[in-house]
Amino acid sequence: MRALMLVGGEGTRLRPLTLSQPKPALALVDRPFIRYLVDWVGRHGVDEVIMACGFKAEGLRRALGDSVPGGPSIVYLEEDEPLGTAGPLRLAADRGLLDERFLAINGDLLTDLDLSALQRSHEETGARTTLALHPVADPSSYGLVRRRRSGEVLGFLEKPDPAEIDTDEVSAGAYVIEPDVVDLIPPGRPVSIEREVFPRLVGNGLYGLRLDGYWMDIGTPERYLQASWDILEGTVETELDGTGGPYLGPGAEVSDDAAVAARAVVRAGSRVAEGAVVSESVLLDDCRIGAGAEVHGSILARGVEVGEGATIGAGSVIGEGARVESGAVVEPGARIAPGEVIEPEVAV
Repeated sequence: MRALMLVGGEGTRLRPLTLSQPKPALALVDRPFIRYLVDWVGRHGVDEVIMACGFKAEGLRRALGDSVPGGPSIVYLEEDEPLGTAGPLRLAADRGLLDERFLAINGDLLTDLDLSALQRSHEETGARTTLALHPVADPSSYGLVRRRRSGEVLGFLEKPDPAEIDTDEVSAGAYVIEPDVVDLIPPGRPVSIEREVFPRLVGNGLYGLRLDGYWMDIGTPERYLQASWDILEGTVETELDGTGGPYLGPGAEVSDDAAVAARAVVRAGSRVAEGAVVSESVLLDDCRIGAGAEVHGSILARGVEVGEGATIGAGSVIGEGARVESGAVVEPGARIAPGEVIEPEVAV
């Protein structure tokens, strides 16, 4: 079974982290984020993954390689220009990569939904395409999927008014697709699978299956942090033993006099000095936190240095190689560009 993963986006909501590498290559706790998706589909019978990528594709290759030990092999399909959510399927088919039934996966997801159940349902109904559906607590901010009890999709309702809401099911960004569906996708231009392909299949072989479980789009800093804690705490099924935190990567050093909360990730080569406080934060590789410094609810990219007594306020994102000098204060919610230097005792 093949799975095509849509990983060509620029990850603009996660800037400045994604200014230096593609979102799928960002570390999430103990591995590149995209590895969680590859491991997930591998548990459900996928033996080859096609990475439909464009933006900073070389960074994704470095992070993932050509295979996962004990898991699927990896093929890279690079777009010369963005092709939307359906265009990459046509490109892959035109290159002979999608000649059998396949899975298509949105590359922004962290999830443990039962893809095996989705494939069984697809086989049983004889569908041309089967959508994974997931219930949400607040349907008003999503596009809803209406279906019969049999699973046959009746239509879509985009960001409905409260009076229109008659279901809590949304498309979860995972689909089982028959190869003939790709013929509906025009070649050589961006195409939306949600707006241009699925509506044409209503009444013609489009089904949906409700799947309960963990499901999150990690496209914002807030969700990236929450996903980290959910992995540490075992809320989502992953290969990591979710026994609580903090997570300390290989070679990470935390002073006995430092206070690192359970909800914290200190990745490889990072150092936290005496008297420092790190709470609900992620320190990516090779960060340096000086004596008495405080980092709260923030994400620090590779190589960030925080000087003695400096403070990073909650909701901040610090770009790769930036320096916050001694005594400086980064106010809550700040975005600091890669390589930026915040001078001593300055507040930003």
